[in-house]
Amino acid sequence: MNKDPREVIIRPVITEHSYDAMENNVYTFEVAKDANKVEIRQAIEAIFNVTVVKVNTLNVKPKPKRMRYQAGKTRTWKKAMVTLKDGDTIEIFAS
Repeated sequence: MNKDPREVIIRPVITEHSYDAMENNVYTFEVAKDANKVEIRQAIEAIFNVTVVKVNTLNVKPKPKRMRYQAGKTRTWKKAMVTLKDGDTIEIFAS
């Protein structure tokens, strides 16, 4: 029951913090909420042809937001920080 790698990895997360982590070979992605660490590792290795050393995941909780008088919350999502083997890089982030 393998999932398609492009269903597991949704998008890269581009923030100042994630750019700082790239110096240590750690890349950050938004992933499917039901994806586990093994599926994330396999998807990253299949899409980018790199070797994954470690995968850390966390569920991002919603924050309260307001639009005029309407109160609401942001969406929940799952974030994965993927550590690559020394010497491997992911080219989408290369600038």
